[in-house]
Amino acid sequence: MKDLGVLKYFLGIEVARSSEGIFLSQRKYALDVLSESGMLGCKPIDTPMEQNHRLALVDDAPLSDPDRYRRLVGRLVYLSVTRPELSYAVHTLAQFLSAPMVPHWEAALRVLRYLKGSPGQGILLRSRNDLCLSAYCDSDWAACPTTRRSLSGYLVFLGCSLVSWKTKKQPTVSRSSAEAEYRSMAVTTCELKWLKSLLSSLGVLHSRPMRLFCDSQSALHIAKNPVFHDRTKHIEVDCHFVRDELLAHNLSTCYVPTGHQLADILTKALGRSQFSFLLRKLGIRDLHAPT
Repeated sequence: MKDLGVLKYFLGIEVARSSEGIFLSQRKYALDVLSESGMLGCKPIDTPMEQNHRLALVDDAPLSDPDRYRRLVGRLVYLSVTRPELSYAVHTLAQFLSAPMVPHWEAALRVLRYLKGSPGQGILLRSRNDLCLSAYCDSDWAACPTTRRSLSGYLVFLGCSLVSWKTKKQPTVSRSSAEAEYRSMAVTTCELKWLKSLLSSLGVLHSRPMRLFCDSQSALHIAKNPVFHDRTKHIEVDCHFVRDELLAHNLSTCYVPTGHQLADILTKALGRSQFSFLLRKLGIRDLHAPT
């Protein structure tokens, strides 16, 4: 074994330390992706995906070199390790790996144009932290136009530092937006419980209830009020463990206005102003940006 000193670079992830905390980015990896794709000289853009896109419904010419598309999306998947704002775009592009078309390739190139504007962007793990877990969850009801399955997304914070995030299509079709939001709450509760257990194994005890923020009043009422359970029998029983966690005081649910729902960035393509606003709220920084 060798002591290689303080960690600075590992598997494409760059680590920078200061009194404020630890900053993680993949600047060199992002520049390598741009160079390989011939996009180093492209014009930057502010958002990774066009708002109100219809990529799932396009009927165009198939891509002449699908392997190039698959390789690019695969590299973007790894880039999302430190770039949570890419999760929705990568999730969308990965659905067309089997038969990509020209518009899908153009959408992937748009992500590269976004990377060109901020290759050094990453997440800051702050040194001053109360080590309390909280999460934001959201869903986009019937987001998939072909299967009508909803999209779930969550962000988990340890104190004020973002430590976990995910965008995933729900396994079944939800009959209402409230049901879709409730399923998203259930998935996020699972992640919170796992992280709480992980912290416990590291000697960090979490005695206070974990806060779960949701922008659906209906889903919050379903979780808190047992009367609503009679009206939601078509939801699988395992989803109702959210209420069990509330009764055990392991979890506390909170309402957050839709405009301040941080998980929106994981479930839909946003406009420039809202996208930039949520990036700042997530604590995502770019150490290489001009001041």
